[in-house]
Amino acid sequence: IPIIDMYSLETDCLIPRTADSESPAEALVLRGFIGNSPLSPNLAVSIKTIEFYRKLRLRKPSFSIEAFAKVVCDMYTQIPYTRRWRSALSDVFDAYLGILRIVDKHVLDALGRNSPDWRVQNSCPPCTYKVCSDYTYYDLEGEPAQTFNRVLVFDGNNSMKRLYRVGKTHPRDLIPFLESDYLLPPTYVDRFKDEVASHRGPAVNTAEDTEDWEDLEDGEEESATPGLVPCTKNWKAAAADEKKKTWGVFEETGIFVTACRHSLIMWWSDMLRSGELAKYPLAHISKALDVLEDHLLFGSDIGCVLQKTVGTSSLGPEFRRKDCRCCVNAFHGYSHNWACQKRYHPNVIKGLGIEDLETLERIFSASNAVACLTRYATAYRRRVFIDLFFRQWDDEKYLNLAAMQHNNYRQALSIIESESFALKDSMMSLNITIEDLERWHIEEVDFFSTLGQEQAYDVHAVAYAELLQELHTASANHQDRNDIFMNCTPNDYEFVPASSSRPAYDADLSKTRKAEAQRRIARERYNQLIEDVVIMEVKMGISIRWQPTDTAYLEAVKYIAERSYHRALENLQCLVIQRLFELNRLNLAGYRMRTHIAKSLQTRCKAIQNAVAAYNSAALLMRPPRPTLDWSKASHYSFLEDFQLLQDTRNDIREKPWATPVIRAVMKQFQRIQRAHEEIDNCHIEIRRLHTHVLDETADLGKIAQELAVQHDPIAGPVADYALRRVTANNYLHSRIMQIYHMESYSGDKTPGRRIGRTVASGDGPSTQVLPVHNDGDDDIDYELEEDDDLQDEYGGLVNFVSDMHL
Repeated sequence: IPIIDMYSLETDCLIPRTADSESPAEALVLRGFIGNSPLSPNLAVSIKTIEFYRKLRLRKPSFSIEAFAKVVCDMYTQIPYTRRWRSALSDVFDAYLGILRIVDKHVLDALGRNSPDWRVQNSCPPCTYKVCSDYTYYDLEGEPAQTFNRVLVFDGNNSMKRLYRVGKTHPRDLIPFLESDYLLPPTYVDRFKDEVASHRGPAVNTAEDTEDWEDLEDGEEESATPGLVPCTKNWKAAAADEKKKTWGVFEETGIFVTACRHSLIMWWSDMLRSGELAKYPLAHISKALDVLEDHLLFGSDIGCVLQKTVGTSSLGPEFRRKDCRCCVNAFHGYSHNWACQKRYHPNVIKGLGIEDLETLERIFSASNAVACLTRYATAYRRRVFIDLFFRQWDDEKYLNLAAMQHNNYRQALSIIESESFALKDSMMSLNITIEDLERWHIEEVDFFSTLGQEQAYDVHAVAYAELLQELHTASANHQDRNDIFMNCTPNDYEFVPASSSRPAYDADLSKTRKAEAQRRIARERYNQLIEDVVIMEVKMGISIRWQPTDTAYLEAVKYIAERSYHRALENLQCLVIQRLFELNRLNLAGYRMRTHIAKSLQTRCKAIQNAVAAYNSAALLMRPPRPTLDWSKASHYSFLEDFQLLQDTRNDIREKPWATPVIRAVMKQFQRIQRAHEEIDNCHIEIRRLHTHVLDETADLGKIAQELAVQHDPIAGPVADYALRRVTANNYLHSRIMQIYHMESYSGDKTPGRRIGRTVASGDGPSTQVLPVHNDGDDDIDYELEEDDDLQDEYGGLVNFVSDMHL
């Protein structure tokens, strides 16, 4: 039979088939080959070759089977590439992956890890491996309680689109791929499709043909309601479900993914012929409530809206019973209004530490490499490729758990060491205490929670005052038009028959008719307003028309000015937020580098400049006048409280301590140091959990592998191979944990604990010994290289953003 073997480069091989062989496929596998057909193969590929490609795909997800087929043909030299080779390798690869899935299932059965939700309940030791000290185990005194038992993040990614049909082709694999505990099938997700049927979201730009926000033209104010701009106006995901449409050429329009704070994948689901509907996060939250413990925190770009959505859905009672909550991500959270940030931003959530919850942005940055292969793939292979990527991703992130804890610990220490002295010095110079900062934080939260909620006012009085203003304007316009018409008549006017008219008669006639038409229109408008005013006066019982000096009129005019001020400020805020969204491409925390491109933005942001002019006009009409802005100041706004502090028109908050820039800076610094101390506490708990897990799993795997080998169980070989990979990873993790323990500044417990409910002490049993720790001194170098990589990513993002700008 013709074969492909990149190791021997043989073109054919004689495969003997015994009498008891059930099929050609069995005979081929016994010789180390897999045929391209189970019954009548006409080509076979060596298992070593297809395994080599699998490993390439794990490390390079964008490496296609077609590219590999061309490489193999190049190695054979005498075989030109044709689509036949690609098709054969693809079919063999599908069969090989199917075999591996069956073997993996048997391995998990042998290890006792075959319960439906075992992976999500145990895959991340820092999240799940709760321990207690050996000497306090029987006293039930375990590790310190954490505010949140699990921190999860979820988001949608529309890069994983798949065309429903290419040309006249028809899909072949009508049976979907469901052999994965990562996937939440559409049948499960659709259980929540009607949960928010009556939800009417805010007006959001949901055009699918662009990922950028566009400037609004003059006068396109999106909100006529006084008060705060809803932060959800900035998010497509927060729009009403009926607005979330997509092109009909795509069957799958993306994926929705949930991961833990340590970047290990929990679940993913397909987004089918739609945008990011509410049913996707609801389905993932429902699954988490079913299989995970209490006190869960869910991070999302629209966590503020999602909190309300879950509360009004069928999940609300269970969500509240388990004391769960939602919040926004750190970077995306800066585009929410300040009132939202004071409640939902990670910087103000106690117990969260310094976690930014932008985990999925990093995951999607890597998973987008798969998108180039899934766009034209079949539905079956698309899911297979995504599942393959996420499994490899989890293996890599498991190996990175200790390094992540190490880096977080160092970062938290750096924040405490670098900012604690500055905070103490600032508090001494300002003569304030920690109690003052905490009290002012509560006052600020209370203030912004009511900001924008207007006092009850007589809407009829406002409408009446607006009519009077229009009447005054119309009266003046009517008088002007009447004067212009009367001035068209010369002082020495004398009637002359048309036959003896002067040559300029036609021009005078046109001018007179135009003036007469303008006077008639102005008079009709004036008369209509007079009628409207009289009708309203009769209904309101006003016997004497309000005059500009009357108290009631002045109060109504003041209220109208405040509303105009709010609307102008809201429009300006919305446009600046849209520009901040463009800066999201830079992948920078805090927007510090936006000043580098502010000059370029000035040349093309006429809408913002017009909005600034409209705001300045409205601000000058306020009593007292509000401060005006210029474009250079608006383009450098760092956070949205700079807008929100301008919104209050009832109370003068300029004298409140928390409203001053200095106090606000100290409050932010204090919160950042608080989060750093919480991160230290979280790291102490999670590092010890990981340490205990490494020893326990190493002991358990060694014991099980030895027992299976003694019993000559057929699964002993795959189990031993699995154990070898995990023990190797655990040895590396143990080495990194020891490096953390050797840090002079580490103050946590350096001994392993005992998992709650486990009867065997950690490390017991005839297992493989943990390798000795070798500190080669490269730890600091690795940490510096990681920082260099982050800076390189920021620089690359800046270059890409500027190069894409259209000036």
